[in-house]
Amino acid sequence: MTLVQAIQSGLRTALQDDENVLLMGEDIGRLGGVFRVTQGLQAEFGVDRVIDTPLSETGILGTAIGMALHGLRPVSEIQFADFIYPGFDQLVSEAAKYRYRTAGEFQVPMVVRTPYGGGIRGGQYHSQSPESLFIHTAGLKVVCPSNPYDAKGLLLQAIQDPDPVVFFEPKRVYRAVKMEVPEDAYTVPLSEAKVVRQGAGLTCVAWGAMLLEAFAAAGEAAAQGVDVEVIDLRTLWPLDIDTLIGSVRKTGRLVVVHEAPRTCGFGAELVSLVTERAFLHLEAPPVRVTGFDTPFPLTHEHEYLPLAPRILPALLETARY
Repeated sequence: MTLVQAIQSGLRTALQDDENVLLMGEDIGRLGGVFRVTQGLQAEFGVDRVIDTPLSETGILGTAIGMALHGLRPVSEIQFADFIYPGFDQLVSEAAKYRYRTAGEFQVPMVVRTPYGGGIRGGQYHSQSPESLFIHTAGLKVVCPSNPYDAKGLLLQAIQDPDPVVFFEPKRVYRAVKMEVPEDAYTVPLSEAKVVRQGAGLTCVAWGAMLLEAFAAAGEAAAQGVDVEVIDLRTLWPLDIDTLIGSVRKTGRLVVVHEAPRTCGFGAELVSLVTERAFLHLEAPPVRVTGFDTPFPLTHEHEYLPLAPRILPALLETARY
């Protein structure tokens, strides 16, 4: 399956297995969504469970919160992560805080799916990576798969979770990668990073579309004698800090890759956490390879993204420090 097919398979499985699951979003029904992730699901499950909504992110997320508080499990689609900001207050001020403000009496089991990142020539309004804004908000879980298998398993786990989950989908690899994905239900825990390449000389951490770039750069580095361990975070928050620290204690070096802007990006938090917990194991300063502190460009998209040619020098320089 491609990433699109795996996510659709996960949504279909959830709709089949739990009558309280429903989908909602702009153009997700008859059209099947901008990227056709939900294509055919409205015909299969009906207009009451796959709901075309008005053009209102605030309305979509506010309605989902009300549904979740009353026992349903809504999965909302925001067409692009860039469009999530009108509904930002609903997520961070309401959904994220209900469990705390009611001392656990109410839970908000809702998932917000949204395509994020560059790579499709979408310009500044269709290419942003705002994950750190939601990681910063206590009460939200944040997921970002890099491949079809993980995407389906993480999505099914997110739908079962009692808390609100923001599920970022790397649209750059929606149809760029294929792998074996079971038709049946399975889950991937929202608490485990995955070491996708074993190595002893340096730890490289990435997620989403940049995981593939980091993996490619690690292969090129190996040809030059640098043994890179690559970690796919999968769930950004809650963070699997044990896997990260264990790797850095083994390798002594850290490179973090993400396509969001550098300043206050999640890479800064990862560097801080590693420095606090594994400072005496570090043999080189931690390095971030990221997007730039500018609006996302259209013409120079591939110069902005931290692709393998920009990651490789960072790996080599950090290894040889």
